[in-house]
Parts: sequence; C-alpha cells; structure tokens
Amino acid sequence: NQVCIANDLGLKVFDLALDIPTGDITEEAALDERGCAATMAFGMEAVAGGADLLCLGDLGVGNSTIAAALCAALFGEEGADLVGSGSGADAAMIARKAKAVDRALAFHGASLGDPLEALRRVGGREFAAIAGAILAARMQKIPVLLDGFVATAAAAVLHRVNPAALDHCLLASLSPEPGHAKVADRLGLRPLLDLGLNHGEGVGAGLAASLVKAAALTSSGMAAAVRL
Repeated sequence: NQVCIANDLGLKVFDLALDIPTGDITEEAALDERGCAATMAFGMEAVAGGADLLCLGDLGVGNSTIAAALCAALFGEEGADLVGSGSGADAAMIARKAKAVDRALAFHGASLGDPLEALRRVGGREFAAIAGAILAARMQKIPVLLDGFVATAAAAVLHRVNPAALDHCLLASLSPEPGHAKVADRLGLRPLLDLGLNHGEGVGAGLAASLVKAAALTSSGMAAAVRL
C-alpha cells in the first residue's frame, strides 16, 4: 500500500473464497469446471471499472509450488527444475515441494495437455482469477504489468492457448524462483526490474508502474527536434 501511495496507484485486494479450500492436486483436481470458469469470470469482473494500467500480483502461501506444477504441465518441464524456496523453504521442504509437483503431474497425466484443463486441475483460484483479469484487460485494451512467478504462470496458460493473448503485457519484475526465469523466457518476457523480490505480492508491479508512467509522459510530452 505504501508503494501505491508513492506512485499514485489504486489498490484492490480480492478474497477468493478462503473458506472453501481447493482440492489436493496430488489426488484430485484443484477446481471443478464450473468453479474454474466462475473464478475466471470473477477476475474479469474485477477489471470492469476500467483502468489506465493493471498491475497484477498474488497473496497466498504455497503458490510458488502450484505455479511450478502449472508451468511444468504447460511446458513439459521437470518439477524439480521449477521449484524454489518460495517464502523461505529449506532444502528438505524444497524436495517435498518438488515431489508434490511430480505426484500431481503423474496423477493428472494426459489431461494436462489442454492449457485450460491444466489450469483447472493443478492451478488454483488465484491463477484462474489472474488469467481472467488478463483476458478482460486485453479486451478493454488496458496494459498489464505481471508481478512474480504466480502471475506469470497464470499468463502462461493464456499464452499456450494463443501467444497473442499477452501482447498487452509486460513483466514487472523477476523473482529468484528458478521456474520464473524459465517461464519468462518461454513467453518472451524481459523484466523491467530485477530486485530479487522472492514473493513481492505486487510490489514489483507497483514499482515498475513508475517506469511505465515516465515512459508514457516522455512519449506524449516531449517535443521532438527536427533538423531541416
């Protein structure tokens, strides 16, 4: 919120049914079809008021593990290559996270070939809502700043459906999560900032927004010198 104050940005935080846990992705789908579609629609409605710039981040414990699982499903990567320390996991916890990703991939198998089905099965509400918000921004011609591994993983779902779906997006910052750099490279996204924010929860996007505002003012407000 202090970064938003510093850069004159609005701030909204959305509660995504915290009282209704998603399924254990190593044993079942995270969401049913109706729940996934409804959550994507919720993300789209969150942009209904319009905006000049949309900065997307997540708030959730364990989301880096889910992001690794989703990206592994989308791009055929090994889970162990995408899993990092998250919010501070030690080596033993990182190993357990990688094992959970591999178990999820094995359980859902060939069903993960469809990007939207992968989102439903090994994603989660934050991922579905962010994907919906990106779609709504695309339709409303609102530029988007993606912050962190989770938002990038959600965007990757749309990219796998149609690479042009992210033409209105920039990557605000790159986290130290090993999977984040790999996926950003797959999507052709270069970060505006690289501050080593492990789980910035939108902080990177809030800081990068100042660069976007400066670029817009430079483009629209500077007089060009013309030599005749």
